[in-house]
Amino acid sequence: QVQLVESGGGSVQPGGSLRLSCVASEKTVTALCTAWFRQAPGKGREGVVILKGAGGISYADSVQGRFAISRDYSKNTLYLQMNNLKPEDSAMYYCATTDFKRCNWSTGYYKYWGQGTQVTVSS
Repeated sequence: QVQLVESGGGSVQPGGSLRLSCVASEKTVTALCTAWFRQAPGKGREGVVILKGAGGISYADSVQGRFAISRDYSKNTLYLQMNNLKPEDSAMYYCATTDFKRCNWSTGYYKYWGQGTQVTVSS
């Protein structure tokens, strides 16, 4: 059973930055499809960015140019650098992975989820 643990959330002012981390319990996770999702109160869980096992990356339009995903194979860790944060970025952020290298944006595709880390952007 793969375990994912997120950290790095917090409260920032608009325009600020945060870096989220997601540590995986197994090294193989960093070679598979991994993703970041977020869920704001009263809304559904939405995809933020997906990272394919082969390295291809896709960002949601709402974060393109502001967020960047990366991974450190040696640390079994996935990162999400978030810059120029906006109030509408406020949400619980989750990392997720599956047993495959291919990715898609459907939450149902992902088998393993972290517990989430809260991001709040307000002045």
